[in-house]
Amino acid sequence: MKKIMLVFPMLMLLTIMSFAQDRTPRVNERQRVQQGRIQQGKRSDELTQDETALLRKEQRHIRRSDPRTKADGDVTLNERKHLDRKQDRASRHIRRANNNEIKPN
Repeated sequence: MKKIMLVFPMLMLLTIMSFAQDRTPRVNERQRVQQGRIQQGKRSDELTQDETALLRKEQRHIRRSDPRTKADGDVTLNERKHLDRKQDRASRHIRRANNNEIKPN
């Protein structure tokens, strides 16, 4: 009986977490596309090693923000807007670095 009482809350937690992960499919897709753009820039030598490191660091920051946003099981409109703004900024940085306009911050 004790095992059942331990397993049930764990199953509930996993259910909530899996539901929350599906709440931001657009964020996940944009993240994947941006990482691909960085890889392509590195392969074509449009990005220097330092630029690539800065862009990857920015992507890591966004990737770490996403689970924290989903942690409570509900992604609010403000949280989604915040992630969108971060990804918009990262996208601009990738474009500028690939075109050598200005270096990302």
